[in-house]
Amino acid sequence: MIRWHGIAATVGGGLLVLACAAGLLALGPGTPAPPPGRVAAPPPPADRLAAARQATEARPQDATAWAELGLAAVDRARTTPEGGQLTEAARALADSLALRPEHNYEAQVGSGMLANARHEFAAAREFGRSATTMAPDRAAGYAVLADAEIQLGDYPAATAATQRLLDLAPGSAAFTRASYDLETHGRTGEAVFAQERALELAGTPEEQAFCAHRLGDLAWEQGELATAEQHYRHALALRSDDRFAAFGAARTAAALGRTEEALQRYGELVERAPQPQFLLELAELQLAAGHPAAAQLAALDAEVRLATGPVDLALARYLADHGDAAQAVRLLTEEWGRRRSVLVAEELGWALHRAGRDGEALPHARFAVESGSGSALSRYRLGAVEHALGLPGADDLLRAVLRSHPHFSAYHAGKARQLLGAPGEGER
Repeated sequence: MIRWHGIAATVGGGLLVLACAAGLLALGPGTPAPPPGRVAAPPPPADRLAAARQATEARPQDATAWAELGLAAVDRARTTPEGGQLTEAARALADSLALRPEHNYEAQVGSGMLANARHEFAAAREFGRSATTMAPDRAAGYAVLADAEIQLGDYPAATAATQRLLDLAPGSAAFTRASYDLETHGRTGEAVFAQERALELAGTPEEQAFCAHRLGDLAWEQGELATAEQHYRHALALRSDDRFAAFGAARTAAALGRTEEALQRYGELVERAPQPQFLLELAELQLAAGHPAAAQLAALDAEVRLATGPVDLALARYLADHGDAAQAVRLLTEEWGRRRSVLVAEELGWALHRAGRDGEALPHARFAVESGSGSALSRYRLGAVEHALGLPGADDLLRAVLRSHPHFSAYHAGKARQLLGAPGEGER
């Protein structure tokens, strides 16, 4: 049974998305025809951002053109490590709203997408609500709302928005969100099914690469390393600069014992995209391999000092494991006050454990496993907390994690074996 703080009523919401997704998947591999009376949207231009910039130059008083520039810039930021696109998006959307403050659906959607990209999820939810109120039969606002609600931890609302998105526009974006919703509810098999449908419906190489690396992530969480690597390679063949596919390829290479290849892949990745998550996993692989990791840890420490705004969960994880765990607890406690998501619960529980506050950590760690996807890392963390408290079953949980995914983390898999008292424990 799925439990949200002890409330089981949301299981029905997860089943609702599944029922809708399953029905749509039965339509087959072809893209569904638009409903009668609607014209299918034309394919986007080869370079949507360049085309949007040209449109604003040609029509500087056109609010819709500026909104399209904002949307295109946010979309580009999703696939490139350059931060300038978000700044450009903010300016373009502000210009659009200045030109047309009322009934500007496109700018409301773009502003919601921008807020989600900046992890300003409460603001994104308000933009999503405004857009869906303004145009309840248009799909894009529900995509914004679904993304915001799932990050804020309002899972019934996220499921409802995803359901509506599937009803209105059963395309790649809708099935990708259905996949994420199902994964969050622990329904991994159905999540894979929905993501495969999203890949079938993807219309551009960028969309296809995104879907392929998401399939890789789903396979990774199940310990299916060869399948994960195949998906990541597919994504990189479609789009060589997909940084999350490159991250997945590095991680699977490490898990498959190809350490030098993994170190090279991570090194190339952080050189062009020095994001905290990538820096942290490179540092932990270096530490596990007996290599120095001072440069990466110093870079992460600098990121912590410079950080403003919403908490980056990878930076909080760095603090908990390699820095000041008490600071991680403070930051994550504040974030938990803003959003009660499974992801924040897991990181807060771990930070509390690392700070020696295992009794407080336990409810968060259990919530992350029972209410979320139950990843190998989250189950290991629960096992570590229970082990620290001397609870029965802790070692069995740690062994189960290592049996299902022996190399779930270059760094923490070794820690799990240490807790069990023998290097090979849990693999028998």
